[in-house]
Amino acid sequence: MRYIMTAAALALAAGSAVQAADDVTLQLKWVTQAQFAGYYVAQDKGFYEEEDLNVTILPGGPDIAPTQVIAGGGADVTVEWMPAALAAREKGLPLVNIAQPFKSSGMMLTCWKDTGISEPADLANRTLGVWFFGNEFPFMSWMSQLGISTEGKSENGVEVLKQGFNVDPLLQRQADCISTMTYNEYWQVIDAGVSEDELITFKYEDQGVATLEDGLYVLEDKLEDPEFVDKMQRFVRASMKGWKYAEENPDEAAEIVLDNDASGAQTETHQQRMMREIAKLTSGSDGALDPADYQRTVDTLLTGGSSPVITKEPEGAWTHVITDAALK
Repeated sequence: MRYIMTAAALALAAGSAVQAADDVTLQLKWVTQAQFAGYYVAQDKGFYEEEDLNVTILPGGPDIAPTQVIAGGGADVTVEWMPAALAAREKGLPLVNIAQPFKSSGMMLTCWKDTGISEPADLANRTLGVWFFGNEFPFMSWMSQLGISTEGKSENGVEVLKQGFNVDPLLQRQADCISTMTYNEYWQVIDAGVSEDELITFKYEDQGVATLEDGLYVLEDKLEDPEFVDKMQRFVRASMKGWKYAEENPDEAAEIVLDNDASGAQTETHQQRMMREIAKLTSGSDGALDPADYQRTVDTLLTGGSSPVITKEPEGAWTHVITDAALK
């Protein structure tokens, strides 16, 4: 009888262990693509499972604002660009950066060379396509630093075209330049039949106005809960393991992304190319936020002329509590 009870106790314990996996919901900034390969790889390779985590990855899209999702309790952690996160924080949503898988920015402005644009000063009196929904903040700061108004075309001003999430404004000559990422829209232009020789690009990194992209953010009050902190430490550790695997195995990572693309809109060629470009941006990061990169972002956002992205130095906008424990 004692043996039977022991077996029953073991079965109960095993059942409890199965149920012990902690749920984590991650909200992505955009649709399923290699930009988020590290998380899909971590899930596919069992890295989350190894950390006793059951991770749900929610794709983003043009009608999904990550900050609104996490504010409404729809996610535990979200991928967001720092300008949008800091702007939201100043407006009352206490987002905190807990990890920074992306070391470099992939944002740039892509222009037709035949318009005569050869340097940033030539951008004045042009029509420029700009993404909004928080993605406009680095651009606005850059224009402010150049002394170029965004109120309309003039000798010292530009017309800002609210750009959709495609490259049509450039292809149709509605804009002289458009916003592109090194890993996505730029190659959409090339795939449309445009030669690289016909274009000139200005990378935000090269212009000294790059801001941090694709960090991991949580709500500040959640960090007061030791269980949540422990869960995030395991999540970040597994996620960075996924990112480093993706860097070293780009083609396999792209295939994993494609396996998770419910839309069926992505192609193997595009995702493999994207993953190789993404690997350049995550290279050099172990997941811990570099305070110097953070300060550069803040300084860029504060120099917004009459309409700065943020109006004061943020306090408590990032922490190493998670990465210190996750990466040791």
